[in-house]
Amino acid sequence: MEQKKIDRINFLARKSKTEGLSEEEKAEQQALRREYIDSYKRSLEVQLNNTYILNPDGTKKKVQKKCE
Repeated sequence: MEQKKIDRINFLARKSKTEGLSEEEKAEQQALRREYIDSYKRSLEVQLNNTYILNPDGTKKKVQKKCE
């Protein structure tokens, strides 16, 4: 996610605490938050896909996604 969008999220959060937000700003805030969360989840998933557990005997085991 671009730093510009993160800055906008932070600005809207500060504004909501001090002045309040218009309906358009609330919708924008929700959309930006959703985009941020989705980006964070994708990044974490990529990181976990490249993670291995090193066992005491020296073998490696790839981290597996739990079945839901």
